[in-house]
Amino acid sequence: SGGEQQRVAIARALIGRPELILADEPTGNLDAENGLAIAELLHRLTKERGTAVIMATHNRQVLEYYPARCIALDTL
Repeated sequence: SGGEQQRVAIARALIGRPELILADEPTGNLDAENGLAIAELLHRLTKERGTAVIMATHNRQVLEYYPARCIALDTL
């Protein structure tokens, strides 16, 4: 499934303990529960490992849950 592939891709990205994670819609194919779990994981990485995370998402629930600086772009 798309959600399973997305979780595997995230796991692969984290194996190398990167200093920076660029996440484009990391919760796009996940259900709400798994989406919030991924947001929590990414937030923990910033706190525990000092990993910088730049995330693009349309999921406002993730934005509200993820306590970090958010920049919202409105397009016409």
